[in-house]
Amino acid sequence: MAKKVEEQKFGRPTVHELDLIIEPVITEKTMSLMQEQNKVTLKVSPKANRAEVKKAFEKVFNVKALDVNIVNVPSKKTTRGGRYQGSISGYKKAVVTIAEGEALDLFKE
Repeated sequence: MAKKVEEQKFGRPTVHELDLIIEPVITEKTMSLMQEQNKVTLKVSPKANRAEVKKAFEKVFNVKALDVNIVNVPSKKTTRGGRYQGSISGYKKAVVTIAEGEALDLFKE
């Protein structure tokens, strides 16, 4: 019974909401943000806006989001082995602040 109550807290996510959140960004900086300031960093769809990301995040992870900041990360030129030119594609990144007392486990087994 308790699980049904949790799912109905924010409702079931739609297909559009599931497509907005692509994957978490896992770096040393984002992990320290998660531990110290209760913020989660995600790659999101290029067409997403703050309101859509907040609503999708709350429905998918069943936690209360207080604030959403969005950044467009530009693409970068790189060399592969010193000889070959390449590029790292850009993406849209969202930093979501989670409410106090709520927790999110990205590394479930």
